[in-house]
Amino acid sequence: MAQNTTKRKTIARDISWLSFNARVLQEAADNSVPLRERIRFLGIFSNNMDEFFRVRVATLRRMIQFGSKANMHLENDPQQIIDEIQMTVLNHQGEFNRIWEEVSQQLNEQKIFLRTEKELNAEQQNFVRNHFEEEVSSDVIPLMIENIPIFPMLRDKSIYLAVVMWKKENALKKKYALIEVPSRSLGRFTLLPSPKPDESHIILLEDIIRFNLPDIFSYFGYDQYQSHVFKVTRDAELDIDQDVSTNIIQKIEKGIKNRRKGKPVRFVYDREMDPGLLEYLVRRLNLSKRDNLIPGGRIHNFRHFMDFPDQVFKEKRLRKKPFDHPLLTVRRVTDVILEKDVMLHFPYHSFLPLIDLIREAAFDPDVTTIKITCYRLAQNSKIINALINAVRNGKEVVVMLELRARFEEEANIEWKNRLEEEGAKVLIEIPNMKVHSKICIIKKRTKDNNFLLYGFISTGNLNEKTSKVYADHCLLTANQKIMADVNRIFSFLEQPKTGMHFLRDCKVIIPSPMFVKREMLKLIDEEIKQARKKKPAAITLKMNSLSDEEMIQKLYEAARAGVEIKLIIRGVYCMLSENKKFEKPIKAISIVDEYLEHARVWVFHNRGKEKVYISSADWMRRNLEHRVEATCPIWHEELKQELKDILDIQLQDNVKARWLDNELSNEYVRTTKKKIRSQVETFNYLFKKTQTNRETGSN
Repeated sequence: MAQNTTKRKTIARDISWLSFNARVLQEAADNSVPLRERIRFLGIFSNNMDEFFRVRVATLRRMIQFGSKANMHLENDPQQIIDEIQMTVLNHQGEFNRIWEEVSQQLNEQKIFLRTEKELNAEQQNFVRNHFEEEVSSDVIPLMIENIPIFPMLRDKSIYLAVVMWKKENALKKKYALIEVPSRSLGRFTLLPSPKPDESHIILLEDIIRFNLPDIFSYFGYDQYQSHVFKVTRDAELDIDQDVSTNIIQKIEKGIKNRRKGKPVRFVYDREMDPGLLEYLVRRLNLSKRDNLIPGGRIHNFRHFMDFPDQVFKEKRLRKKPFDHPLLTVRRVTDVILEKDVMLHFPYHSFLPLIDLIREAAFDPDVTTIKITCYRLAQNSKIINALINAVRNGKEVVVMLELRARFEEEANIEWKNRLEEEGAKVLIEIPNMKVHSKICIIKKRTKDNNFLLYGFISTGNLNEKTSKVYADHCLLTANQKIMADVNRIFSFLEQPKTGMHFLRDCKVIIPSPMFVKREMLKLIDEEIKQARKKKPAAITLKMNSLSDEEMIQKLYEAARAGVEIKLIIRGVYCMLSENKKFEKPIKAISIVDEYLEHARVWVFHNRGKEKVYISSADWMRRNLEHRVEATCPIWHEELKQELKDILDIQLQDNVKARWLDNELSNEYVRTTKKKIRSQVETFNYLFKKTQTNRETGSN
């Protein structure tokens, strides 16, 4: 992953992202990781790569297309970056294939066999015939592509079987056909009858179709068949025009339709594919080498392997279940947070208190209003169900639903319709800006006929499914200063054209756009000032991505001045952390482990009076300038210490942490100290606090 950094002051964002995905691939390669998790990491890697091509490679292509008119942030030579992407991706694909071959062997050692259509015994053959007839055949629609004047629009996220057919006595006269593998509706994996009770046999959906090709094409009388899987990845960016006569719903629906027709940015195929068929497909799809023709193995769309059948593994899943926060086990959530702030740390703590908080508000006769922002929701969202119950109980419910959350647009439009049918007020559009903040405010009438505000601010999505695998922090609070600012943010969301002053008037929460960058630059400047006076100065930053050039340059300045800088960046990292001119070396690591490190936490020494923040924003230009975000100070000393302790545990990680060096080498952090795996230690730390709290009876 080495990039020429001799002249650059930053690392290209997309090259850095590929380095992050290489860390995911490292987890799949690690023999100490349980086999089922290695398969899951292969699925995550594949899914990440698909999205990368749909969005980032497509964006680079546009930059090349528009030339100097393109807004190129940290991407001054998009063609060079695309060339480097192509080379890197081919290397990653080779490593991916090697790892899958190794994983396949280990599956066999555990008596788990992935069978192809040519490896079935008599019983399994009968099963596959019957299964195809009863469950699959009605979803299989073959296309004789040579007879179609206009080539069909191949769907992104789908895989296709390209079929070659001929008669044994005339091998030169071949016919081509395409079959879309209906994995969306039928799933990818089918358990087969096993010849021995201690064995598990699995077949992929495309191999069920392969086995039945003679029946599918029986009309033509062919007796020889070859078939190979391929997929096309398309440009997935929504080009929503600025036509003021078209409402946002129509724009997004139009954009989703256009996404299905997006230009191909990658063509991945079985390297064993018949050369004539490959040449035919490339020509009919109007592809070129620029369209990233990537040879692969027999299996594609490995993202489905995130859902590999769990029941075939004999060992139990090692993932520990979330536990209840000690303060929220007996009393109502509302009653607790009206007395003191509570910090939930997902996935270690249960997500249920957030749902319970809204449920309690829905039935509380003194609650008049609930306002909440939603970005990515669970498929069967209990948050939405609680909000609907609140509407039915006469509460005013306002939901800011970000329809442009990438790849969630269709689901969020459905949620919008359902909420509005129930009578909730749904906010959907801030011009040229996404709403990425994770906030909630509840308004409750008091006995003296005043109003009390309470709610929460989170670093992660309000999604009960992802809360089990995403590491995030959520502050539940009735602090009236914080809640007054949350209320101001909602006032802006309800009046975006004229309400910017509401964001400007925030007293303690630092909102984006504009204000987060301004305030963070001030805080870094203060640390620089102290360092130049030879006084203690330190900054610790944890986030998903660090790519904003102005923020990076300011951190360089701080390092040259002698500020102690520690960084935990999971994904995109565009800094060059190694420089002889730095007074103190920057410690920069990335942690990739069982859980996705999604939280944003920032700590500034501040002359010994530490300032600690949680935020929904990364230090990327889009978050700082083009999104509505919320950065919240943590004042409660115990909660500040909790966050700092967790950061300290992560900074000591010498099992799953990698150095973020200038060469993007992804070398593991290894020390002679005892092994510290931060996610395990964080669980132990928080669980011990739970036990201590229960033993002492603290409230």
